[in-house]
Amino acid sequence: MDIAVAGQGFGLGLSLIAAIGAQNSYVLKKGILKNNVFAVAVTCTLIDAVLICLGTLGLGRIIEGNKVFMLSATAFGVLFLSYYGISSIVRAIKKSEVMELEENRENESVKKTLLTLVALSLLNPHLYLDTVILIGSVGSKFPIHQRPDFVIGSCLASFVWFFGLAYGARILIPIFKKEVTWKILDIIIGITMLSISLGLIQFAMKNYF
Repeated sequence: MDIAVAGQGFGLGLSLIAAIGAQNSYVLKKGILKNNVFAVAVTCTLIDAVLICLGTLGLGRIIEGNKVFMLSATAFGVLFLSYYGISSIVRAIKKSEVMELEENRENESVKKTLLTLVALSLLNPHLYLDTVILIGSVGSKFPIHQRPDFVIGSCLASFVWFFGLAYGARILIPIFKKEVTWKILDIIIGITMLSISLGLIQFAMKNYF
């Protein structure tokens, strides 16, 4: 393995993943709740890995030029993120009980958790821009024999980030035993989702209209 090439993939992947967004906010909350943590981390890692591989194989050029796909993903993304964001803010305003973390550890099924996670991930066009188009285009510029090293480095970045975020979130549990902390987190998540939704609208208006 070419460590230098893998290192470039790791650095680029980590720099793009480590940002506040819909997916990371959801992973953080699930980590704090200790709710399906392993399934969440694995799913995020696999989604990134598949898209990075497809991008390195040249899918990025196809997606980048497919206006219908990007517009459809943007439209569904705006609707879903807006709904999720508004729901989070409403929950923060209405919720009055203190959440007991241990009692609510398994309060959401794996199926529901993963469906929400997949929607938050795949309905966000920026995921395709980061993994398939940006990382993929950089990876495709390496000689064929070095591309697997670049892909491994990029996928390793996803693995380190998502497992670190999901399992590292539990150090915040003492803070989240207070009701006000949950209200603040829900409001932050709601604002984040709505901001991303607005950003998607601006992205679509700028690039496709």
